Amino acid sequence: MIRIITDSASDITREEAEKLGIEIVPLHVIFGNDVFMDGVDITHDEFYTRLEKCEEPPKTSQTNPSGFVEVFEKYIDKGDEIVGIFLSSKLSGTYQSAIIACQMLETDKIQVIDSLNASIGLAVLVREAVKMRDDGKSAVEIKSEIENLVGRVRLVAAIDTLKYLKMGGRLSATSALVGGVLGITPVISVVDGKVEVLAKTRGQKKSIKFMLEYMKENTPDENYVGDFAYTRIIKNLDNFKESCKPNFKFREEATREIGAAIGTHIGPGAFGIAYIAK
Repeated sequence: MIRIITDSASDITREEAEKLGIEIVPLHVIFGNDVFMDGVDITHDEFYTRLEKCEEPPKTSQTNPSGFVEVFEKYIDKGDEIVGIFLSSKLSGTYQSAIIACQMLETDKIQVIDSLNASIGLAVLVREAVKMRDDGKSAVEIKSEIENLVGRVRLVAAIDTLKYLKMGGRLSATSALVGGVLGITPVISVVDGKVEVLAKTRGQKKSIKFMLEYMKENTPDENYVGDFAYTRIIKNLDNFKESCKPNFKFREEATREIGAAIGTHIGPGAFGIAYIAK
């Protein structure tokens, strides 16, 4: 049997993971002295409630190699093969931890993939890997085909508040203040594994307009899945989804709430989409 494994930065819920027949390795979220396993012992509501009240931003940390060894070993011992698809190596050490675990186990039964993406961008690749598994492809074939799709993943999202980018040191206090006064809504993407700002729009309507233009220039391939996402406030996403309906189609759609691993950096009110481009 082929086992698909990813990490909690994919924002695939435990319930969805069970339906897909995959395993989620949790990242850790740290508020002061309190350490939580993302998606396991802290809910999204609990996380965002804490986030909105905290003065210091929480930290996130990846699973260490020994943690991956434990996860991998239970399947390898059964004679299964593994395809692991993980958070971008340019955003986290998760992928590297998985590679080290493979070296420690000295096996060729594990295929590890650097998604060069995060959240819904990672989720899209995982869902395509599940389809390939269900279509009877081998672990090696799945790795090859997913790696060919990595460069075609497009993720675009609007951020509602600059507060958390400032708290995390990704934006200066002056820029955050000026941006807040002007009502700036940054539109971000993941490009070559890193988060980049595509535009600084003023207000939600203009951010949605920019995102739709981006999608027209990077046309979705309707043969693949598309994932919508939001942080905390789903109504922000609803307007964007309605705007997408007349123009873009996907094999399947999913809507997911972004959890702690990524929500730490963008805060509540964000919304976006990830898909495979033609």
